[in-house]
Amino acid sequence: MFILLTGCAGFIGARTTEWLLDAGHQVLGIDNLNDFYDVRLKDYRLSRLRTCPGFQFEKIDIEDCPALSALFATHAFDAVINLAARAGVRASIIAPHVYLTTNTQGSLNLLQLMTRHGVSRYVMASTSSLYAGSAMPFVETADVTRPISPYAATKLAAEALAYTWHHLYGIDVTILRYFTVYGPAGRPDMSPFRFIEWVRRRQPITLYGDGNQTRDFTYIDDIARGTVAALMNTGYDIINLGGGNTPLSINAMIGAIETELGLKALIEHQPQNNADMQDTSAAITKAHSLLGWQPTVAPLDGFARTVAWHRENAQWLDLVAL
Repeated sequence: MFILLTGCAGFIGARTTEWLLDAGHQVLGIDNLNDFYDVRLKDYRLSRLRTCPGFQFEKIDIEDCPALSALFATHAFDAVINLAARAGVRASIIAPHVYLTTNTQGSLNLLQLMTRHGVSRYVMASTSSLYAGSAMPFVETADVTRPISPYAATKLAAEALAYTWHHLYGIDVTILRYFTVYGPAGRPDMSPFRFIEWVRRRQPITLYGDGNQTRDFTYIDDIARGTVAALMNTGYDIINLGGGNTPLSINAMIGAIETELGLKALIEHQPQNNADMQDTSAAITKAHSLLGWQPTVAPLDGFARTVAWHRENAQWLDLVAL
């Protein structure tokens, strides 16, 4: 297949692109390379992709409808995987407008152009943040109509638009709700990356809350593999990709990092943000039945791999802003 993948220089986007290329697909990746976080990470990921046969790159923002229109007019795509997004709960409270224009308006731009140019398969990244207040483990049928952050609200709007385009135009839509993705070359605004670097640099960790909150950590390779599998899904489905009822507390994550680095963390506690979820846990029966997917990397193994990557890349990671 010839696939348009948005957000290809992002954490999930880059690894998914590598999995697609390894599977024999052709990928045209687009990214606006914004400075929401340190661009060294995006440059690192993109430099790896540029060496791969079958990969093309265009610097395009999904908010830029004229640029997207020209792209769709030039290329005949078989599918779109939309991984471009403004992510992060706390940052969305500070700058909600850019979350709306990227996550919702950008998704609408893609859906409109897919219809205009006869592209009938759409995979979209969504978030476990929608499940705030739901009973665990979180199932895809839960009522998610009361999001507690602008980030979650903009993703819910993008999900609704995708369903509308499926209903009106018959586009095959698979929405993937990711659960706390971590791994090598992660996002420096997320706790796994920041905590590893703070401990490695012997700087204090800023910990919001008491650390007993839990997350269903999901290793990046499992996420990328599930995203590629979703290309084969038809109809309309919302599917969780998560660790599968094996949540780990933030304190346990810190302990794993300490063990792997052989260093003791210095911790500065801050009040928990009321937009943060206390616990997350994914029901993944649907992913198994529809995609044949289940996670293969346990959190402690994944953290060992992630810390090893940080050690191997310590020289340039020292320059990355946290």
